[in-house]
Amino acid sequence: MLLEDKDPAGDIEGEAVNGRMCIVTRQSGTPETLIRFVAAPDGRVVPDLKKQLPGRGCWVSAERAVLEKAIAKKLFSRGLKGDVTAGPELADEVDRLLSIQLAGMMNMARKAAQFISGASKVEQAVRAMAALATFHAVDAAADGVRKIDQARKAMSFVADDGQEIPSFRFFTEAEMEGLLGQNAFIHACALAGQAGEGVVKRANMLARYRGTVPVRAVGADTGLPTQ
Repeated sequence: MLLEDKDPAGDIEGEAVNGRMCIVTRQSGTPETLIRFVAAPDGRVVPDLKKQLPGRGCWVSAERAVLEKAIAKKLFSRGLKGDVTAGPELADEVDRLLSIQLAGMMNMARKAAQFISGASKVEQAVRAMAALATFHAVDAAADGVRKIDQARKAMSFVADDGQEIPSFRFFTEAEMEGLLGQNAFIHACALAGQAGEGVVKRANMLARYRGTVPVRAVGADTGLPTQ
């Protein structure tokens, strides 16, 4: 059973009345747009992606540029009300943890039959309007990506909202193998269901953090199956 992230108990300094406030932008947000940070016993600032670590926490918009500003301006000491340490490596650590979190959700969704891989299977799922989002290795062959993009574009014309399903390219094939092992893929997609939705949620978070946007399909076809 998929467990939703839980917020820590108690009030946290810097939270807005009806939400959470970024210590850099001073804007309120949601768990999908903010990352919580706490101080470890040794004073290091650590990310709390699951929002479950005890103690005082503070929030930063889930964008690498904003986090780097918090580090450079030493805003964590004020947000956490203590003498804490946050070095430049913290930005890379958050990226690494977000990537691991996404990979873990992909593996969970695969076990639930809500994440499939293989160019033909992905294209079929897109044309059947069963896919929530597609994923490709950064170094995937252009032809395989093109066929799936054509399917995404074609299905946008018959979708109720007229929108393309999102497509993400986060990792090279080698990076994928490091994260997913034998479940590494070149082309994949998330399917409807709680686990599949969890994959898309975490993909959106990583994309937001890296300052990227889902890839739009280039070109279109008639919507007929490709040969």
